[in-house]
Parts: sequence; C-alpha cells; structure tokens
Amino acid sequence: MSDWRDQDGEGAPLAPEHEMGAAAEQAMRNRARPIELEIFDGIRTGRGEPVLPVRLKPEDVFAFRCHKGVACWNACCHDTDIILTPLDILRLSRRLKIRPREFLLQYAHPAIHEPSSLPVAKLNMRLEGTRAPCVFVHAADGCTVYADRPDACRYYPLGFATVKLRDGEGTANFHFLVKEVHCLGHAEDKLQSVAAFRREQGLDDNDRINRAWMDILMKMVSWRTLGGPGGRDIAPETRKMFFMLSTDVDSFRQFVFTTRFLASYQVEPATVERVKTDDELLLALGFDWMKSVMFNESTLALREDVLRRAIARQREDVGGA
Repeated sequence: MSDWRDQDGEGAPLAPEHEMGAAAEQAMRNRARPIELEIFDGIRTGRGEPVLPVRLKPEDVFAFRCHKGVACWNACCHDTDIILTPLDILRLSRRLKIRPREFLLQYAHPAIHEPSSLPVAKLNMRLEGTRAPCVFVHAADGCTVYADRPDACRYYPLGFATVKLRDGEGTANFHFLVKEVHCLGHAEDKLQSVAAFRREQGLDDNDRINRAWMDILMKMVSWRTLGGPGGRDIAPETRKMFFMLSTDVDSFRQFVFTTRFLASYQVEPATVERVKTDDELLLALGFDWMKSVMFNESTLALREDVLRRAIARQREDVGGA
C-alpha cells in the first residue's frame, strides 16, 4: 500500500469520483428495488446454513447460550469466514502488543467483500487435517482472545442487515437469527432480547466506531447492484486507500501528515493534534474523508481556498470566465 507515496506530496483525492445530476439520481432510485446488505450474518460454515426469515426488533426475545458445557463447544470456531472490522484489527493488535500492519501479515489476509466488491481483511484459519480452526482457538480453553474477539463472533447467532429503502434516501437496520445445524446453543434456556444481547456483547459501542465503514460497504452494494452513478466504478487507487484505512491506521496517519491532506481539508486544530495518537478518531476522520471522496457526502469539507481553485479550474476547462 505504498502508491500514495509516489504522488509528489499530493496524495489526497480532492474531488468526488461519482457525479450525476439530481434528476438522474432520482430516476435511478425510482427504478431501484429494496437492497439488503448482510454485513454480519453470523459465523457461516460455507455449507449454506439457513437463517430464520424473521426480522428481529430490539425488543424481540430469543433463546441462546454458548458455554463450555455445551456439546458443540468450539464447533463454530472452525471452517469460518470472518471479515475483520477496522476496530477488530485495532483491538486484536493491542491485545497481541503489535501494530495493525504486523497483525495483518501474521493473522489475516486480504479478500474481496463480494457484495460491495471492496477489499477487506479476513481472519486466518489453521489447517489441521480436514478441519480449519481459527488461529486464536484452543481445543480445551476455547477462544484465547475472547475479550477482544471480532464482531462477527460477538454477533453470533444474530445476523445484522441494512436495508436501503426503495423510495427514499434512508436505511433501516434489523437483526435475524442464524440457526446452524451443529449449534446446540439454541436449545439452552437463556432468554434475552436482541437489545440485551447486543449490550452484553459490547456491540453498541463497537458499531458506533465501525458504522462509517459499514455505511461505505452498504452504499457500494447498492451502487454495484444498480450499476453505480453514471455506470462508473470507483478507481483502483480509492480501493487501495479504503483497504489501507481499514487495516493499517499507521500508514493512513503517515498519509495524513506527509501529503497535502491537512492543507486541503477543514480539520479542527484540536482534531489534528489528537489523531497523532488516537487511532479510533483517525478512523473516524478517514472514513468521513472516504465518504466525501467516494459519494460526494458533506462529511469532510475542502478548505475554501482549495475549493475556489478547484472551481476556477473547472471554469477554465469549460471555457468560462
């Protein structure tokens, strides 16, 4: 992920990649069907295990308990396909006392999130005979990083989906229950609401940090399904930057402080100082920037002098005064 270093100090894309008229955008929305994106659909085995087709509200109750005494203990930690969120990578790196770049090299691998076509990191599995356990699972003790386990593990057995509403700009979130044939936790007598389960698993705080990353994936699923504004896809350089931000916060910090990023965007001085050491705040800044670049959202504004120069260049390009 070194491409940005070769851009003569410029580095930061300063204009949205997708521009379309309001009328064309509305016409596209009117043709759209509801689009669902399953960001976390539990831990799936690749065998196509079914989900219950019921949308769960926060107050809805379900029975589930996972513990060492259940006969399927650790079964869900084998042959899994776990996408790591940006916060997952930060927390696991801190747990192991290494930086995210080193974590990615040792414990994860790059992959493509097929619904969105964006690059993500997935957790490695070990090869042990015919099974492939998670790199962090111990046969007797279970998960060795339990307090900092990935969100996909925290969500299980719930799935989480975001629905893009058909005739509007909003979205709706809901949960659903994943029932894999090997999982006996559903037969346990512990009843809890969806909201209580989320609190117990620490998902509310995690989702607040990961939300912008999830939003980008969701919007790209929508654009890929509909062909994207103007039928265009995002540039390879933007994909690389999205992956770097999602997986290597140190490289993104270097990008922010060694290119014209801070000279181009309106970032409060206090924020500039804090992102020197605050990884979570740097993620928030980075994904605000990605939304601005990819979708023309007003999440991070250009400095006025930069904006004036950009407008002047556009006028020159079309022969204006």
